[in-house]
Amino acid sequence: MKKRVGVVHTFLYSVEDIKALFRKYLPDVEMINIIDDSLLEEALANRGLTPAIINRMCDYYSNLQDLGCVCCLNQCSSVGEAADVAQNLIQIPIFKIDAPMARKAVSLGKKIAVVATAISTVEPSSRLVERMAAEAGKEVSVSRCYVEGAYDFLLKTGDKEKHNEMVTAKVREAAKDHDVVVLAQGSMYQLIPLLADVKIPVLTSLESGVQQLADFLAK
Repeated sequence: MKKRVGVVHTFLYSVEDIKALFRKYLPDVEMINIIDDSLLEEALANRGLTPAIINRMCDYYSNLQDLGCVCCLNQCSSVGEAADVAQNLIQIPIFKIDAPMARKAVSLGKKIAVVATAISTVEPSSRLVERMAAEAGKEVSVSRCYVEGAYDFLLKTGDKEKHNEMVTAKVREAAKDHDVVVLAQGSMYQLIPLLADVKIPVLTSLESGVQQLADFLAK
């Protein structure tokens, strides 16, 4: 019988990308998906978590445990801190998709730019990098780089080209005076080929986020 791994998604655009990475790194695993895009909309509207978001997230992870999952993946940076609350209520581990990225960023430099298009992601992603630095005993400076308007172009108008133009411009600007750039959201995964000319490391979360599950299951 295949092992089951649960994934909680708040953003429809990244679902197929994560499925493809599961096929690549976890071909013998059954992926159980819970998709609730209202979580991200509520986080955006409130510029962060609400009690209702936390309650739903706790229910989802509890449901995934009841379904026999051996571990879970939290797909969305905006609600990562709600996953921390849920972890206290269940026995199976919840992995954050952006944790390996944040850990690697800390290992690569002291001046780190966190680029985000969702206002609800800016602070949680930046705090995650700062927490990883504290755990590693390193001093870093984390710049919050919010690309205002880019999310609306992608989600509300479907204008991927404009979204990509705005984000890549922000990355190139940040690259001038930082050691590493973190692309805080999974929706930016496909921008890497457009940033091949950037001379400093530009990190995304999806691939390393799924790889950590493979490492866990291999133990």
